[in-house]
Amino acid sequence: MKRTRSFPEFRRITSLFGNSTEKMDAVFIFSAILLFGWLFSQGTADLTEDKGALIYFMDNVPHYHSLNWNFSSNVCSNWTGVTCNSDKSRVIALRLPGVGLQGPIPIDSLSRLTALQILSLRSNALSGSFPADFSNLRNLSLLDIQFNQFSGPLPSDFSPWKNLISLDLSFNAFNGSIPSSMSNLTQLTALNLANNSLSGEIPDLNLPILQQLDLANNSLTGNIPKSLQRFPKSDFLGNNITTTNSPAPSVSVAPAASQPSPSPSGNSISESALLAIIIGGCILGFVVVALILVALFSGKNGGSGDAVKAQKNERSLEKAVPGSQDENNSLVFFQGRSYAFDLEDLLKASAEVLGKGTFGTAYKAILEDATTVVVKRLKEVTVGKREFEQQMDLVGSIKHENVSELKAYYYSKEEKLMVYDYYNQGSVSAMLHGKRGGADRIPLSWETRRRIAIGAARGIAHIHTENGGKLVHGNIKASNIFINTRNYGCVSDLGLPTLMNPVTPPISRAAGYRAAEVTDTRKATQPSDVYSFGVVLLELLTGKSPVHATGGDEAVHLVRWVNSVVREEWTAEVFDMELMRYPNIEEEMLEMLQVALACVVRMPEQRPKMPDVVKMVEDIRRTGTRNRPVPEIKSETSTPTTTTPTPTRTPPLPRTSPLQQSPLPQSPAIIGTESSSSAQGPQ
Repeated sequence: MKRTRSFPEFRRITSLFGNSTEKMDAVFIFSAILLFGWLFSQGTADLTEDKGALIYFMDNVPHYHSLNWNFSSNVCSNWTGVTCNSDKSRVIALRLPGVGLQGPIPIDSLSRLTALQILSLRSNALSGSFPADFSNLRNLSLLDIQFNQFSGPLPSDFSPWKNLISLDLSFNAFNGSIPSSMSNLTQLTALNLANNSLSGEIPDLNLPILQQLDLANNSLTGNIPKSLQRFPKSDFLGNNITTTNSPAPSVSVAPAASQPSPSPSGNSISESALLAIIIGGCILGFVVVALILVALFSGKNGGSGDAVKAQKNERSLEKAVPGSQDENNSLVFFQGRSYAFDLEDLLKASAEVLGKGTFGTAYKAILEDATTVVVKRLKEVTVGKREFEQQMDLVGSIKHENVSELKAYYYSKEEKLMVYDYYNQGSVSAMLHGKRGGADRIPLSWETRRRIAIGAARGIAHIHTENGGKLVHGNIKASNIFINTRNYGCVSDLGLPTLMNPVTPPISRAAGYRAAEVTDTRKATQPSDVYSFGVVLLELLTGKSPVHATGGDEAVHLVRWVNSVVREEWTAEVFDMELMRYPNIEEEMLEMLQVALACVVRMPEQRPKMPDVVKMVEDIRRTGTRNRPVPEIKSETSTPTTTTPTPTRTPPLPRTSPLQQSPLPQSPAIIGTESSSSAQGPQ
């Protein structure tokens, strides 16, 4: 009989034992080790297969919002919308709401994610029929493809998805009848087929634990089956069905089937097999314990105090904005501005209060995929839903580099939200006034302030040209101005006064930005926007708040203070001490001051138009100004002088002597006449 030679390694292992029983036990030990190695390699292969399926899906489905998916990164840690299981061996959740997916789902793409439990593709533009190969996704517990363009009949057989807990196919174009095979979804608690083109009678779906149902706005006929009569009539509106007044049957939730007790078996496990299992379990347990100890040790030495502190400060937007989660309304995105989140994701995001203003509270919200947005929670909105949506559509249609775009909004009876991009440098107000006197403060340079003024002026001028030249910002202040990617000013929060109660008393912080006519009439206009922008210019020049204290407790209005200092010809006292370190900028500061004072004159008709303000601010340049005469600075109550122009000084302005002034011919815009010049393009 021919004998087979064993591998040297195997002979070495078996030689450790003396008798045949010990040798047999060693065989099982070695087999257990090989089994664990095979399972590990199999998990790696499965994850590679899942990654390939996702890449194939991304490459073959057009999408507006870019995804950070590539083979070189970790699918379980870095990919947007992707969640893996605990051992990082399979993809179990894919959430891509609102990323602008278009067209049909390719065959043999997502269906290869056989471990998938959650699939959310809502709020996209996916089309075609219901993917037939989704029958491979037998582990699905949630399937949400609402707000897409799917069409055709529903699958005739729903038995592959017996683990489904929630199914949402609403707001598509599915037609045909509701398959009776949905009765096989015994774990289903939520079913939404609303706003499709489904026809025929509603089958008697015996789903005892179903808690939410919506079949509204289809073409269904007949009567409501007895098994569904416990649901409110609103779940069936928009159909041609008959509702009966018969009492709804009592519903008892069927208890879960008890697991059968293992019956004694005549075939017992051999001692050697049992030994192999025990040893394999010990090895696995040792690895798990070691990983836990490493994690605990690294947490103890890796700044766990900061993590605890962050956890204490974490607050979900759902708690900060109570009531929104109970509404059926959705977060409304504007065309071409879709993002990988929806209202549910937004409300679950960790939130941090950025500030409270005249019209509401602003939150910084960090989503699951690390996207950061600003959510403005409006207060005291007095208009109805239709007027609110019309104003949001108008605001959302504005596209300009110097205007912060409105990305989305939300309306319900209790809550009104607006969603903007987040600017990580903070507002101009925070940069200008924050940490004054602190050692770690970084002062705003004159060039930065000049670019803020130019960008903000362009943004406001563009707003004033919208809606037939009738649109007003109405809330211009330094806390609503940010710095865009090109380091120019960018205005935010426009168009809110039309939504609010006009008799709301002004808040003290905002009062310094408001023209006298707004305080009297509670109505913002384009000239009042010009006034508010002039106050912002004075802030940039002086470094002082619109209403500030000087020495004592008395509050001083910035516009009045600047006018009084200029009237007394102590103009050098106006400028921010932080600007005194920059040489050869006094001419530019004087010109900016001249523009600011022109904007804040008391009579609205004497203020320049914003396009003229843009031109004047843009003309404040360092190049070519060295030989120009110093411009005359004129307060609202002062009279022009006729002094002969003096040469420009290059040293910094003194703080203890009056500023020598020379006249500069005033432009038509400054003395109040209209000009036909228009705002230049964004920079």
